[in-house]
Amino acid sequence: MRKWIIVVVLAGVAGVGAFLWFGSEPAPRAAVLRAEVGTAHYAPIATRALDPQPLTVAEMFPGPSASAGTTSLALRTTETLTDCAEAVWGSAEDALDGCTQVLRARYETEDGAVSGQFLIFNLADSAAADRLVAALKGGGFVRPAPDTPDGFDGSRSWAQVRGLGHYVTVSWVAPVVRGSRVDLTYPQVAMDGLGLVIQRRLVR
Repeated sequence: MRKWIIVVVLAGVAGVGAFLWFGSEPAPRAAVLRAEVGTAHYAPIATRALDPQPLTVAEMFPGPSASAGTTSLALRTTETLTDCAEAVWGSAEDALDGCTQVLRARYETEDGAVSGQFLIFNLADSAAADRLVAALKGGGFVRPAPDTPDGFDGSRSWAQVRGLGHYVTVSWVAPVVRGSRVDLTYPQVAMDGLGLVIQRRLVR
């Protein structure tokens, strides 16, 4: 009898473990995702050897907001990660060749209806950048910033991934209130526009 009790208990524990492993909510990713690998335009910064100066928060996020059209998103938090794997999940973890830093910033609209995130990865060269773009488009994606609002609705979010020389940028926006009707067009353009700062490195 005691043996049967042990078997039942072990089976129950295994069942709970399987539920936690297989039944947990998957990591969020963008419902609408556009991805572009690098082009010859970024040849002057195709490798870190050509562009050795590390990125800084002041360089990438010089203003208190990001704007497009009539939409403005206020900068809430910034951070610099030296362990690039902290910023991604899935196959993206295996596509971080030579990654030395990730800068991440979180934005939100004044009414709090939309939350946005912008990340830039500093990789070894453009080939590594293109591999990360492919991984982010495939079986992996970026993790939400630690202070992302609980209502961030990944199931209706938009993202743009770009290879820019030896960098990869990710802009990601989502409604904060689930089920709300929000036009993400201008918030997405505003987030993606933050990557234009990299253009200055082409003429150094």
